[in-house]
Amino acid sequence: MKITEIRIHLMGEERLKAFASVTFDDAFVVRNMKVVEGTKGVFLCMPSRKLPDGTHKDMVHPINQEFRHYLEENVLKAYQEELAKQQQPLPQQNAPEQQQ
Repeated sequence: MKITEIRIHLMGEERLKAFASVTFDDAFVVRNMKVVEGTKGVFLCMPSRKLPDGTHKDMVHPINQEFRHYLEENVLKAYQEELAKQQQPLPQQNAPEQQQ
């Protein structure tokens, strides 16, 4: 299974840094993955549902460590790239020439 698209929506909150949508093989998409700031840096959380007892259960998740690493590495790379784009200064535009 290959990642064919990653979309990042920056949030800029204290812990919740972004939401990610990941498309696999141009055929299947997983939305609402979260990029979260933890005590050891940012990490990827799977979409989850809150249960009646107040706990959360992942709705989707990688089955093995190899795929988890592949997914997290690619999403966090896309997150860093999106952050870098947002931090670039906007190009200055020349003021329109005044008419006489």
